[in-house]
Amino acid sequence: MNLKCLIVDDEPIAQNIVRGFVEDTPFLEVFGICDNAMEALKVLQDHTIDVLFLDIEMPKITGLSFLKTLPNPPATIITTAYREFALEGYELNVIDYLLKPFSFERFLKAVNKVHTDKNTDDAELKTAPKTYEYFKVDRKNIRVDYDEILYIEGLSNYVRIHLENKHLVVYHKLVDLEKLLPENQFIRIHKSYILAIDKIKAYGNDYVEVLDKQLSIGNTYKNRFFSLLVERDNHKI
Repeated sequence: MNLKCLIVDDEPIAQNIVRGFVEDTPFLEVFGICDNAMEALKVLQDHTIDVLFLDIEMPKITGLSFLKTLPNPPATIITTAYREFALEGYELNVIDYLLKPFSFERFLKAVNKVHTDKNTDDAELKTAPKTYEYFKVDRKNIRVDYDEILYIEGLSNYVRIHLENKHLVVYHKLVDLEKLLPENQFIRIHKSYILAIDKIKAYGNDYVEVLDKQLSIGNTYKNRFFSLLVERDNHKI
């Protein structure tokens, strides 16, 4: 399966060069081309993009500033004429930093890193289930093992991830996080809560106790929650 690429650059000539390189690479395909970060944001919100080719100097907001706003950015390759931003780019975990004008050979070297990482990730997924996630907090990506999580609280466009001795506030929507977490370990019990199933200490008709916290069970989620508990208890017999 080809990797879907989004090209973000305000210069038509630069757009055409990257598009041509993508079209000449067997494992890549052009999903879209955007003139600025705001157009790119809309695409990233509505679609899954594998590789982001991102210029730095653009109107309204720079490429690096835009990248900082993304909670879970795609694999990102910077394309720019400005060498001085390279360090900042790598601090944002970009895959590579291409200085314009760059050759097809240099382009291929960059995208091969993405292709290799993608194949490695796919192989790991086939051999063992994922047990952790990285969450961006401030300017760091922090690893959180699934079995560390007690529950997750929705805060509009943010979530608060409650661990046993601390919590992390992450720019992420609860509904998106619900899709990301493994269904056999987590369940939505309320419009504001996702719960780690194995961390339940006690429960009643409309609440759950986790550690020293009592969480409400929303009416919309009751049937699924109690059905899951019955199913898990039956499997233990």
